[in-house]
Amino acid sequence: MTTSVHKQPQSFQKETGTIYSILFIIGLCHLLNDTLQSVTTAMFPILEKSMGLTFTQLGLIAFTLNMVSSVMQPVIGWYSDKHPMPFALPVGLMSSLLGILGLAFANSFFTIIISVVFIGLGSAVFHPEGSRVAYMAAGSRRGLAQSIYQVGGNSGQALAPVITALVLVPLGQFGAVWFTIVAALAVLFLVYIAKWYSNRLLTTQMMKSKKKVQEHRPVTKSIILALLIIIFLIFARSWYGSAISNFYTFYAIKKYGLTIAQSQSYIFAFLFMGAVGTFLGGPLADRFGKRNVILFSLLAAAPLALLLPFVGPHLAFIILAVIGLILMSNFSVTVVYAQELIPGKVGTMSGLTVGLAFGMGAIGSVALGSLIDSIGLRPTMIGISLLPLIGILAVFLPNDNKLEVR
Repeated sequence: MTTSVHKQPQSFQKETGTIYSILFIIGLCHLLNDTLQSVTTAMFPILEKSMGLTFTQLGLIAFTLNMVSSVMQPVIGWYSDKHPMPFALPVGLMSSLLGILGLAFANSFFTIIISVVFIGLGSAVFHPEGSRVAYMAAGSRRGLAQSIYQVGGNSGQALAPVITALVLVPLGQFGAVWFTIVAALAVLFLVYIAKWYSNRLLTTQMMKSKKKVQEHRPVTKSIILALLIIIFLIFARSWYGSAISNFYTFYAIKKYGLTIAQSQSYIFAFLFMGAVGTFLGGPLADRFGKRNVILFSLLAAAPLALLLPFVGPHLAFIILAVIGLILMSNFSVTVVYAQELIPGKVGTMSGLTVGLAFGMGAIGSVALGSLIDSIGLRPTMIGISLLPLIGILAVFLPNDNKLEVR
C-alpha cells in the first residue's frame, strides 16, 4: 500500500508525459522576466513627477517596450521553429539586465526609450522560446502547462504596483538598479533550462520529424477566420488591460483622493487576480473546452467593466479584482488554441499571440494616453469599459472537437 502511494507521482508523470519541474522553473523565469518589464510601468508615477512627462510620453514609453517585443516575437518564433535556439533564453535576459541598468541612470526621455528597447528585445527572445519549453514539457496537459508558464508572467506584471509602493516611491528612479539582481537570477535559471532544452532536442529529434509530418495542416479560410477572431479578442483584452494597468492609478488618485502608494493597491488587485485567472484558465480549458473559456472570460467580465467607472472606492477595488480574475483566464487558452489551429508552428503561434498581446497593449498605451490628454480620464475610462463586449465574436470560433479533426 505504501509503495503504491510513493510511486503515484512518478506514474502520473509517465501517464501524462508532463515534466512539472521544468514547467515550474520556466514559470519562475517568466515571473522574473516580466518583473523586469513591470519596473518600466511601475516607474510611470515617479517619472511623471520627477521628469514632468506627459501622459502621451508615458504612453510612448510603454509603446516602445511592448512594440519592440511584439514585432520581434513572431519573427523569433518563426525562426526558432526551423532553428531552435536554447541558449538564446539566457542571452535575451542579459539584454533586459542592460535595459534595467539604463533605466536606473536615465536622465532624459530619449535615454529611457533606448533602455526599454533593450528590455523589449530580451522579452522578444524569451516569450516564444519560453512558450516552446512549456509546450515540450506539457505532455498531454497543454492547457495546464501553458497556464503554469503564463501565470509566472502575469504574476511578474502584478508586482508592478508593489515595486512602486515599496521600492520606487522611497528610493526613486535609482531604485530600479536593484532589479539587476532579479535579472541575474533569471539568467542562471535559464542556463539550466537551456541545457535541458538542448538535451530534449537531441533525444526527440526523430520523433519530432515524424510528428511534423503528422501535424501538417493546410491553412484554410476557416483557420484564417479563427485567427482573425482571436486577434480581435486579444485586442479587446489587451486594450482594457493597458488602460487599467497604465492609467487607472491616475484615475483612482483623482477620483478617490488617494496617494500614489494607495492607488497601487487597485492595480495590484487587478493584476494579481489576473495571474490567478491565468492559472485557472488552462485547467478549465482542458476540462470544459478552450472556446468556452474564451467566450465566458470576456462576456462575464463585460457587465463588471461597465459598472466600474460609477462605483465608490471600496466596491471598485473588489470589481477590479473580479474583472482581472475572469478576463485574464483566457490568456494562456488563446495561446494553446492558436498552437492547435496550426500544429507544428509552436514558436510562430506563441510569438504571434503573446507578441500580439504586447503589441495591442503598446498601441493602446499611446492611443489611450493621447485620448486622456484630449478628453480627460473619466470619459476614457467609461469608453474602455465597452471593450469586453467584443468577446461576443468568440461564438464564431470552431469548437474544440472541430479544431482537433480539421
